[in-house]
Amino acid sequence: MSESGPRDHLNGDPRGGGPVVRPGAAGAWGILGGTFDPIHEAHLAVAEQTREALGLQGVLFVPAGMPPHKGDRKVTLSSHRVAMVELAIADNAAFRLSRLEVDRPGPSYAVDTVELLLADPPQPWNEGAGLIFVLSVEALMGLRAWHEPDRLLRLCRLAVVPRRGFPSPGRAWVDEHFPGTGDRVLFLDGPDLGHSASAIRRRVADGLSIRYLVPPAVEAYIHEQHLYAADRRREN
Repeated sequence: MSESGPRDHLNGDPRGGGPVVRPGAAGAWGILGGTFDPIHEAHLAVAEQTREALGLQGVLFVPAGMPPHKGDRKVTLSSHRVAMVELAIADNAAFRLSRLEVDRPGPSYAVDTVELLLADPPQPWNEGAGLIFVLSVEALMGLRAWHEPDRLLRLCRLAVVPRRGFPSPGRAWVDEHFPGTGDRVLFLDGPDLGHSASAIRRRVADGLSIRYLVPPAVEAYIHEQHLYAADRRREN
């Protein structure tokens, strides 16, 4: 399915200019949620390049507490996942950590998280141009199965980034599955680095290097805490 409208380019204007900033997105805050088991360089590249392309004020990293889509897979303790996110984003003043989901009991649904962030006491992310939820093309294709996806689209906009092996469905797909919300979904180009948390966990379990796949501080933490070393069967 081809793109039915203009596209934003994370890697710059295709005509040779600088990054394209989507009107109305400047000053908003991005939300990047996930299990972060572990957080890796692709997460950071997606956050930084989305921030630049859309002119975001910052990006809020939200580690999942009890992710509803992970099924029976054992997820690393939230304390370790939070610690790894803190280490990974420490050198970027535009990145913030939210413990909202890990401190809340029950499944972590995006719509509930966004609603709570908007209702938070005055914070940078609820005083400006709204929230933009960052997700992959793969996640977008499954959005109809999410908890209250229509309400999610009313609460925030979506920024859709590539996922290797999943072609972009384009704006026509959004119009078909979520009529009247085409202006709420922003399609972005790149980065598509191909990193996989499950592959990183397998490399640790197999005694292989994860250098350049995760930030050095996260690599050191994984080894110091002996994370993933005994688990060869995890699936992302």
